[in-house]
Parts: sequence; structure tokens; C-alpha cells
Amino acid sequence: MAVFTEVTLEQAQALINRLDLGQVLELRGIGAGIENTNYFLTTERGEFVLTLFERLSFEQLPFYLQFMKHLAARGLAVPDPQADARGEILFEIQGKPAALVNKLRGGHQLAPDLFHCEQVGAALARMHLAGQDFPLHQPNLRGLAWWTDTVPVLLPHLAPEQAALLREELAYQQQLAASQSFAELPRGPIHADLFRDNVMFELLPPQPEGVQPLQGRERLSGFFDFYFAGVDTWLFDLAVCLNDWCIDLASGRLDEARAQAFVTAYESVRPLSGTEHRLLPALLRAAALRFWISRLWDVHLPRQASLLKPHDPSHFERVLRERIARAWHALPST
Repeated sequence: MAVFTEVTLEQAQALINRLDLGQVLELRGIGAGIENTNYFLTTERGEFVLTLFERLSFEQLPFYLQFMKHLAARGLAVPDPQADARGEILFEIQGKPAALVNKLRGGHQLAPDLFHCEQVGAALARMHLAGQDFPLHQPNLRGLAWWTDTVPVLLPHLAPEQAALLREELAYQQQLAASQSFAELPRGPIHADLFRDNVMFELLPPQPEGVQPLQGRERLSGFFDFYFAGVDTWLFDLAVCLNDWCIDLASGRLDEARAQAFVTAYESVRPLSGTEHRLLPALLRAAALRFWISRLWDVHLPRQASLLKPHDPSHFERVLRERIARAWHALPST
């Protein structure tokens, strides 16, 4: 979400004219993240997010955009890609694929409590079920095949003990992926990147007289940034969330109370199978590995961008080591 490609007001207005959304009132670059160029765009008709895709191709993008359309049509709180008079939702600006979606209400909750984790857990399960009949298919492009291709490129940049850990964990995940148990895991379209900064909450409105107030409480107002989505195991998506929403940031350890609340809420919508419960520790390792690899890539092989702020890869190295140390620890069944 760094600004790799500068967009002028004239270029933005041309797109807004095509979408019949009035006059552009403000165009402001978003500095967080590292994958795409994003702008907040305000018009006479509302607030939107304009995205130019820096890595994804015109051929890949229909999956992501149509998946959001699919979820929005089923009542999930996700950005809805704006369509022109012909129903087109994928456009071009400066030779780059581009899309415009409505801006979600609220803000991030970077210090989640049980209440936040319960809401995200239940909404994640609803998203998985809603995607079961989505007709398009695209693999998780940051899955095992990408790990296998990327690790050899990273190894020369790492300290010996880091390189050893990366090789060993990749081998473990390759073996796991070839197992019969892994093949039994239910799968479908997943978000694959549902971190705290990809979820929005808004304050609950004042309660009617006589109803107990929930001061300080917030409700989930939406998921966004679906541009790592792909077909993979639902358990991997759950593991990605647990590794971000339910951990002690300093140590990388799971916060048991938050993790249990998250899984319990998820299972209130879609119960996990016995195989899923058994493989959850292994998928927690897989989720940590995926983000350690991508953060190493962004640090050691960066691209130039205005406002670029790569994430610290040592965080997910720490999380991975913690997950390996507790390899046989799993949350109790609910």
C-alpha cells in the first residue's frame, strides 16, 4: 500500500467520470503497506479507496475483485468494487491495473481484546462459508510453491542459524503438504492476510434507555485488502489470524484467552474437524513461515516507493521459533 505510482487529480477525475461519482474533492496517498499503490479518494458521492496494482496482473485481478463482489452480495462487510455503466470493475491508470472500492467506516483496533477476537473469528467463518460457491479459482500465490521458489533466493542474505531454520521449516511444510491428513483439510477462497490493520471497527451507537451500555465497545465494520486472497485451506486462514490477533507481540507467544475466544467464535459458525484441530499447530507454523519469508524478501530485495515502510522480519522469525517450540500444543476442542 505504499505509493509506487503517482496519480494526478486529472487521472483520478477521469476514472470518477467513468463511474459517474461526481467531482473529486480530495486525493491522498496511503503510506502503510508495501504491495500496491493506494489513495483515499473523496468525491461528491462518497469516500473511496483507489488502488493501482503493482505486482498483480490484469489476468489475476478478476479473482480478487469478483470475490469481493461475491461476498458483498451475500451481506458481508467488505469493500465493494465500483462498476461503470457496462459493469466493468477493473480499469487502467498509467498502464497499471486499477480498481475503486468504497471506504469502510471506523478504524483499526491494534490492541484487540476478547470482544474483538470473537467478532473477527465469527466473521472469518462466515466469509469461508460464503465463498464456497464462488465460481472462480486461483491458488494462494504466496503459498507453498512461492515459499519453495523464494527461500533459495533469500538464503545468501541470512545468518547461518536463520538459513538453517528456513531450510528446515520449508522441508517440514513440504512434507506436511504431501500428507493424507493435509489433503483432508477443507478449503476454499481465503483472505490469507487478515491482520489487525486489514479489519475495521466502529463504536457502537448509544444504547436505548434501560439497555446496559457497552462503553468503549466496538463492532466489526468490515474486512479489506483481499489482494492476497486465493484458494487454500481454511485452517491456514485461521492460523494467519491467530498469529496476529492473539499473540503477545514481545514474545510471539499465543495469548490463550484471546486465541480460545477466537476459535470458539469461529466454531460457533463453522466447527473444525478433528483433523483441523490436530493440524492447527502445524498450520500456525506455516502461517509464521509465510510472513517471515515475505518480510525477508521486502527487506533484502526491496522495490523503490514513495512512503515505503517495510515490516521487521524478526517478528515472524520469533513467532516461528515459538510455534516450533510448542509444536504439540493445540487449543482444546470446543
